[in-house]
Amino acid sequence: MDDVTPSRRNFLLGVGGLVVLAACGDDSASGADTTTAGGDGTPGTAPVNFGIAQRFPSSPLFTPGPVRLPVSLIDNGTLAADGPAELPGRIETMDGGVVAEFTAVLRNEGITPPYYEIRVELDTPQAYTLRLEGDDGQGAAFQVVDPSQVVTPRTGEPLPPFDTPTVDDHRGVEPFCSLTPDPCPLHDVTLTDALASGKPVVYMIGTPAHCQTGTCAPGLEFLVAEHERLGDAVVMVHADVYADDAATTLAPAVAALQVDYEPIIYFADASGVVVDRLDAVWDAAELRERLDLFLA
Repeated sequence: MDDVTPSRRNFLLGVGGLVVLAACGDDSASGADTTTAGGDGTPGTAPVNFGIAQRFPSSPLFTPGPVRLPVSLIDNGTLAADGPAELPGRIETMDGGVVAEFTAVLRNEGITPPYYEIRVELDTPQAYTLRLEGDDGQGAAFQVVDPSQVVTPRTGEPLPPFDTPTVDDHRGVEPFCSLTPDPCPLHDVTLTDALASGKPVVYMIGTPAHCQTGTCAPGLEFLVAEHERLGDAVVMVHADVYADDAATTLAPAVAALQVDYEPIIYFADASGVVVDRLDAVWDAAELRERLDLFLA
């Protein structure tokens, strides 16, 4: 790849299903109705013959091994505001063979519309279709690729150090944190310093003020709450995606990891190796659970 810095539009479209079905700006690639249905966020019933909206990136990301596939239900062209607490499902190959079965878990703590967390183990690079019991028969297609096709840090690889913006040195990123009304407290040290601390590191890339998926602000707020809960047991760092308030220029942090979607959280152990990751959407409960597992 000669140019690893994506344009703003290409960056946004890297979150294929999210931008198409849950966008909050004008860069949507589809005219789909994105108004959420009514509901109070508590578990309910699944719509009849619902569609499946992928809430995971469409860029090459999944490699053989554990795969996380967050999805939402579509009811009459809208993202459903509730659903059953669990839904059984399966992963099929293109010829209809079933290679994995799972139970999708509804996630809705602090986030609307909710999504279903799905985790499976897939060993073979190829195209797959995700199906849920009661869906419209179309499912959601995705690809597992050879690791050589993925340019961003993968689980089991070192997280590359980078001098992210701090309170004392914005490094040309203004604002250095777009969370409002106040910047988040995760800019005391750079990612480079965090990785040299000898402690576990949690690193989030996401831009609350301009996130096209509407998930960056709550995702960062959940992380700040975990920072307060966990204290100095882990070093947490945040980097915004854009270098200017108008969101016209991508920040250096994007090129440093060659990412083309947001938000992302990397979990690196005390030696700096990535051991887990959350992509695109997470609620307060899933983040808390992954952090507790990470630090156990």
